Amino acid sequence: MTMQEAYQLGEERLIHAGIEEARLDAWYLLEHVTGVGRAMYYAMPDRVLSEDQEQKYLYYIEERAGRVPLQHLTGVQEFMGLPFQVNEHVLIPRQDTETVVEEAVKVIRREGMTVPCFRILDMCTGSGCILLSVLHYGRQEAVSLEGIGADISKEALKVARANAEALHIDAEFKHSDLFGQIEGTYEMIISNPPYIRTDVIETLQEEVKAHDPWIALDGKEDGLYFYRQIVQEAGRYLVNGGTLIFEIGCDQGEAVFGLMQEAGYRNIMVKKDLAGLDRVVIGVYDR
Repeated sequence: MTMQEAYQLGEERLIHAGIEEARLDAWYLLEHVTGVGRAMYYAMPDRVLSEDQEQKYLYYIEERAGRVPLQHLTGVQEFMGLPFQVNEHVLIPRQDTETVVEEAVKVIRREGMTVPCFRILDMCTGSGCILLSVLHYGRQEAVSLEGIGADISKEALKVARANAEALHIDAEFKHSDLFGQIEGTYEMIISNPPYIRTDVIETLQEEVKAHDPWIALDGKEDGLYFYRQIVQEAGRYLVNGGTLIFEIGCDQGEAVFGLMQEAGYRNIMVKKDLAGLDRVVIGVYDR
């Protein structure tokens, strides 16, 4: 089977399966299996796949047709221009979440040179994509920058540590149920906690509800459970004037704003993502 034949077959199979980005996914899987980029493909569309490549490609196409996420098949997702390893134990990084990183780096740019060491805690770190991206882009803005990622999932922490090693970014990761094993104080706490209402999870795309870890999705009855817990406890771990940054669901801005306001945070702002949807709530802790 030539590359062109494989690509056409893969595209047709994914279209038939109702995959929204069928053409793109068929290409990414072919590129993943063969290591051949687009320029080389167009120069040599009649290049014949090896038997092993053909079998792998057809297997991946069937898996994708069965709604296994593309990133679980390729094992990687780009986020903030960096390649992150992903699997079934972590959420796949989304472009929406880049807004969280951008806001965090703005704070570091503003305050990072004013303290001997700017310490960051990333609660519910998952793949580590937020923390590692903030460290990567923020280190030029601070005298010294340290980061700790915490998660209840030991399997997620394995992924986060692997990403830190692959990206050559120094970070510490702790197994902790929220703040249970956390010590010390931090200039910034960031969190993208589980925030989907339990009764909504079954309505999500098959790729999400069947393949993303439930523990990373389920925000309990109203989706706000972890925001309440983190807001209540974060003050014990933030320095005075420290910053708390949340990713939120697009309909949760007002509620999370209220939780932070009640807890005594000031300068609270709700920030929108590139789609114009509420995505980040940020506030300053005032003892």
